Amino acid sequence: MTRARYADPQPAIPERLRKRLEAKHAELGLDLDRPLPDTPEPIPALEAAQARIPVDYRAALPEHPDVAAWVSAIAGNSVAPNAEGVNPHYGTAGRREITHGPSLLLWGSTGAGKTHQAFGAIRALTAAGCGVHWHATTAADLYADLRPRAGVDPEHMLRRIMRIPLLLLDDLGAAKPSEWTEEITFRLINWRCQNRLPTIFTSNMPPVRTDRMPARQAVLRDKVGDRVLSRLSGMCTAVEFTGPDRRFQRR
Repeated sequence: MTRARYADPQPAIPERLRKRLEAKHAELGLDLDRPLPDTPEPIPALEAAQARIPVDYRAALPEHPDVAAWVSAIAGNSVAPNAEGVNPHYGTAGRREITHGPSLLLWGSTGAGKTHQAFGAIRALTAAGCGVHWHATTAADLYADLRPRAGVDPEHMLRRIMRIPLLLLDDLGAAKPSEWTEEITFRLINWRCQNRLPTIFTSNMPPVRTDRMPARQAVLRDKVGDRVLSRLSGMCTAVEFTGPDRRFQRR
């Protein structure tokens, strides 16, 4: 019996095709033997957040220990999608969503880094893999946006902001108070307090007056009233920021 002889196995890519590919790579300046750069895996939530964060705060980090602890608490309370639904075993493989948790009141002198830390907290939560539906505004901008005008439903807008999972309300107490602004502030904070929705407040004013303060020192209590301050006290960890104005130091 004669055993058949087979030719040597041919390469997967013919030699002429390999040479054509090498020539094309050289033409395009591609070096396939160069090691790939060690770049971190992109975080889509953080990249999306970056587009909405003001330029000054796009590199912000939660450096204050109390702010970092708050980020850890909120991330720890996040739950898998549909975990609290009728069928909790459905859809649990997606990103964890922020649900409920404590809030922060960052107060102190102008330019001490309160807003910087607030946006740093938002960036840290998105980088931690949490699904973060957030909204950031100043108190003055909030009132301006909610003033009645053609084509806008202020009530719908307020209810949407009240229910957003994470809210940053900057410069609380800075806007000129009125009965209307007091009502808006109370409704917003009361809803978020009752439903334990994480909120970051910043203010240039201390929450209450102390014996060591000058008589003319403005305090948050005078601006928002006892009802709002009571709810802030119940829902927030108050963090004082001190130091010189960072904006002057950058010049």
